[in-house]
Amino acid sequence: MIVILSNLMFYFLVDPSDIYASEQDPGSKDALDFRHHNYKEMRKVRSVTEECPDITHIYTIGKSYMGFKLYVMEISDNPGKHELGEPEFRYVAGMHGNEALGRELVLNLMQYLCREYKKGNQRVVRLVTETRIHLLPSMNPDGYEAGSELAGWAEGRYSFEGIDMNHNFPDLNNIMWDAQEKAADPSKVAPETRAVISWMQDIPFVLSANLHGGELVVTYPFDCTRDWAPQEDTPTADDAFFRWLAAVYASTNLVMANPDRRICHYEDFQSHNNIINGGAWHTVPGSMNDFSYLHTNCFEVTVELSCDKFPHTSELPIEWENNKESLLVYMEQVHRGIKGVVRDKLTKQGIADAIIKVEDHNHDIRSAADGDYWRLLNPGEYKVVVWAVGYFPSMRRCQVGSEPHPTVCDFTLTKTEEIKEREREKKQKPVWSPL
Repeated sequence: MIVILSNLMFYFLVDPSDIYASEQDPGSKDALDFRHHNYKEMRKVRSVTEECPDITHIYTIGKSYMGFKLYVMEISDNPGKHELGEPEFRYVAGMHGNEALGRELVLNLMQYLCREYKKGNQRVVRLVTETRIHLLPSMNPDGYEAGSELAGWAEGRYSFEGIDMNHNFPDLNNIMWDAQEKAADPSKVAPETRAVISWMQDIPFVLSANLHGGELVVTYPFDCTRDWAPQEDTPTADDAFFRWLAAVYASTNLVMANPDRRICHYEDFQSHNNIINGGAWHTVPGSMNDFSYLHTNCFEVTVELSCDKFPHTSELPIEWENNKESLLVYMEQVHRGIKGVVRDKLTKQGIADAIIKVEDHNHDIRSAADGDYWRLLNPGEYKVVVWAVGYFPSMRRCQVGSEPHPTVCDFTLTKTEEIKEREREKKQKPVWSPL
């Protein structure tokens, strides 16, 4: 059951055919760079690092087929490194190059977080100091350069090679369901997709959102249906939490939350509270959402931000206001559930790749390199079991509250006698040296 945020505020539309009539102010009070940025202009976001050098860091995760670098901005109080116990969050935009709004919202978010942090905005300061935030504004820069406000509906959607990246990730769903014998042909994986997969493997992300355009709805995994059914509700083991995540964004988005808004095309997502299981909408094999959930510890939803894939420049301030609260409150959800560190009882060192299992949730996660872990959960009491190769399992009960503050559940594991004996033999074995 979804509990809609009680402090949600929205304006009623005077004209149901105008989705922007909810804005009394045609612009935004935030003095941000509201315009469309091509690749060369997007690189100027380095000015944000000059304005906030202590909390920002720009890095690249790879290149597109045409050689454009895939830039990411990290925002954290200690940029450039993972901090023990601090969750990693990401926003990805521009997977489809012609869906430009997400790109601009992410660029605006960079500026906003920087400036509000400097002003001492306590909400932003808390986010920056307690979260490591990664912002990828353009996953498909080749496609963006091909699209425009006046381009066709699909022009710029695909990579330069004609690949739809939201169908380009390894299809782990059907492997899991034994519906196929091998993964997709690796030669057909776009370089942009490969870069994002490596990024996912390098950083222990906990929560993410994939920003799209052309509709007004938030979708959650699984995107791929069983047996390739065109439409079928296909829930994950964490369906209740995914529904919560989707509802958090949709219920705080000024347009989605307005009951009198017009529908974008022919589907009325209001009847679903503007959220829907991806497979129930249409099956998407090889989606980034599904891959993220099945291959990593990271939960991810897709946000369809606007009916218009490439809104006019004059509409960007309004779109920022429509999405600003949603972007912030969604990031805060990374602090729900439990977190902790799995350590060796004797050495006190963190144990990497320990398995964290929550009873009645058939989806295990693993600890990061330093032994820390994060498990997103709704409020309640949970039986949690942790084990690792060469260690006895450990169990404890963890209580999760309703506030977005994680419950700390640390675990200490004891090595098995077999492993202890091997280590003793290794120490006692004489070291051979030549005469």
